Amino acid sequence: MPMTWNACYLAPDPTQWKGRADTPPDSCFFQSVRLLNLLEEQPSKTVQTTFALIGFKCDEGVRRNHGRIGTAEGPAAIRQALARLPLQNQIANCFDVGSIVCMDGDLEASQHALGEIVALLLQQGINPIVLGGGHELAWGHYQGIAKTFPQQNLGIINFDAHFDMRPVLENGHGTSGSAFLQIAEAHQAASRRFDYNCIGIQHAGNIRQLHETAKLHNVKIIWADELHQGQLEKVVDFIDRVIDQNEIIYLSLCLDVFGAAFAPGVSATQALGLSPWHVIPLIRQIAASGKIICYDIAEMSPRYDFDHHTAKLAANLIYEFIHHHNEQPRPW
Repeated sequence: MPMTWNACYLAPDPTQWKGRADTPPDSCFFQSVRLLNLLEEQPSKTVQTTFALIGFKCDEGVRRNHGRIGTAEGPAAIRQALARLPLQNQIANCFDVGSIVCMDGDLEASQHALGEIVALLLQQGINPIVLGGGHELAWGHYQGIAKTFPQQNLGIINFDAHFDMRPVLENGHGTSGSAFLQIAEAHQAASRRFDYNCIGIQHAGNIRQLHETAKLHNVKIIWADELHQGQLEKVVDFIDRVIDQNEIIYLSLCLDVFGAAFAPGVSATQALGLSPWHVIPLIRQIAASGKIICYDIAEMSPRYDFDHHTAKLAANLIYEFIHHHNEQPRPW
């Protein structure tokens, strides 16, 4: 594959994978994650469950969306928090394949580069886990999915306070708030079914026109109110429908779906956001389906974090996904 991504690529940093010296072997992530420089070595094709962490060091989309910048440092904070977490079962393969960096504000080039690496990993049977970075990463992430799986029924599940379906800017440039409208329009152009499912949406977090855009594209919604009111059975059935009706699933999680007490380190904090225990059982349910091919965590902004609360939460959500990912016959 031509390395059109190499100008935006940073090799993995071993200093981000540190832990206690007295930890028994194979007990924590920092001991088990293998660093893989894609400029020097390409991953082999595998039928064994394998994960690859990819950083997206970018806050250009947040800047364009008039948010608080700082997400470019998110991947490092998540890696450092994940490094210290324990492994409760032996992970066959988990790589850190480095990061994509947004250079000179060229968000579109970095999104394309991310898509190229995601496609490379998927073609080798590897599950990418993208660490953000603003939620503009979703458009790049999707490009890799579409390149690898142009025909399969794709279900998209997004844990988010926002629809992220804002129009692109006048110059055609996307933002952190436009990624899922860009995906919807790509599906429409390809005459492909669009199955976008949002969990944790805030009524007050989206202007009326965005609610209308979501309705136009038949977006399925679980409101934050419904989770706060304990409507768990409805949410479980909602997720089961996505699992049953799709061959593959792309799972995205924006950290601003959580309340500010749990996730202060985001661009747009939520006064009425969810608690982690609204979300963790659902992550487990989706992961256990064996249909997730890609996962990402967006909007980690360390400069606004407090005592690493948000980074630790993001790391725990990766921990949950990996430990509950069920080995099923692969859809590729």
